[in-house]
Amino acid sequence: MSLIPTTDRLLLGPGPSPVLPRVLQAMTAPQRSHLDPDMLALLDDLRRRLHGLFNVNADGIAFAVSGTGSSGLETAVANVVAPGDRVLCIVTGYFGDRLAQVCERYGAEVTRLTGEWGRAIDPEQVRVAMEHAPFRAVTVVHAETSTGVLQPVQAIAAIAREHGVTSIVDAVTSLGAHPVDVDGWGLDVVYSCSQKGVGAPSGFAPIAFNAATRAAAKSRSFYLDLPLLEGYWIKRGYHHTISTPLVYALHEALAVIDEETMAARSARHARVHGEFVGALDEMGLSVLPPEGERLWTLNAVRIPERVTDEAKVRVALRDTHGIEIGAGLGPLAGKVWRVGLMGAGATSENVQRLVAALKTEIG
Repeated sequence: MSLIPTTDRLLLGPGPSPVLPRVLQAMTAPQRSHLDPDMLALLDDLRRRLHGLFNVNADGIAFAVSGTGSSGLETAVANVVAPGDRVLCIVTGYFGDRLAQVCERYGAEVTRLTGEWGRAIDPEQVRVAMEHAPFRAVTVVHAETSTGVLQPVQAIAAIAREHGVTSIVDAVTSLGAHPVDVDGWGLDVVYSCSQKGVGAPSGFAPIAFNAATRAAAKSRSFYLDLPLLEGYWIKRGYHHTISTPLVYALHEALAVIDEETMAARSARHARVHGEFVGALDEMGLSVLPPEGERLWTLNAVRIPERVTDEAKVRVALRDTHGIEIGAGLGPLAGKVWRVGLMGAGATSENVQRLVAALKTEIG
């Protein structure tokens, strides 16, 4: 008996997000090897589309690492951070701390600039920290998936540039839904994933390096070494066996973004987020971050006091209503539900379906 699922489930958790049928259909196209001319032409067009999505010029580079968003994280760190480097890690949630942990594994002397979970960091705190010690790099999560907070990345990057500090930015839950502008915001390295705002299955980590950081990249990792990866993506040399079906899916998802345009896509995510927050308010519920610091893609919904078993509600949503949402992480475990409205999942219809199911389960 096959264990492969045969029924649909609406994925409204922190990721993966729903995938359009045309993106799934792309994965059934005929196989090609990783060095086939058809595949290499597709990779060239995929890079072109990623350059546009990240807004990084031709002297920089944008491509996709084979692996999940965590592989993008480690690629960014591996090519920037060397043993003994001082790194300022902004930690206001679970994934900010993960970045700090990876920097430590690569031998960095990490200083954690900690903030309240559910609030964005004040850029002036970053400025003060940089005025008191020299840093090689600063890490920041643009869209903190554990709390639903959007960090002021543009302001932080400006402060980093003033001090000659390289910025490493996690855009895992923002790329493809919120604006991300490498050149316009002066960012140095930005990584994401394929399965959230971009709208493809998991398995790739889109990443961009600006020109200066690309030129200076030097990695202790073989698999995640930028020059070696460029050797495959640009110079056509063997590095690893890339997944043909996942390339097809990511390329199709990027084509969907280009057809919609990022301006329209961002507006859609903002509108649907507003609809959800408004519906929650009518139910007497709220989200964790204050207005002005909220993600459109990930909503940390405060669990009301009348709910004594939040896990039971999540199970009921999944098994009775066919909707998946996420639990809280770290100190927010049992305190919030994490609701993702991203990519193809960011629709008014999905908001209405989820709100109706919540009303049934919690009143």
